[in-house]
Amino acid sequence: MNDIVGNTPGKPPRGSFRLDKGKAKVFGVCAGIGNYFGIDPMLVRIGFVAATLLGFGSPVLIYLAIALIAD
Repeated sequence: MNDIVGNTPGKPPRGSFRLDKGKAKVFGVCAGIGNYFGIDPMLVRIGFVAATLLGFGSPVLIYLAIALIAD
């Protein structure tokens, strides 16, 4: 089954990255990443939260950069 942008789960992504404001919780970054790679956006959100809490780099800054640059 294909998702909104035509990606099939488990296959390499195709097309360009776009924020998904329809499924957005904040800016739609995690939903856009999930759509692009064909995975559940909730898994991406959990990954961002876990990385932020564990202190890996600056996930918050990366999230904001993607939100400002994309779309």
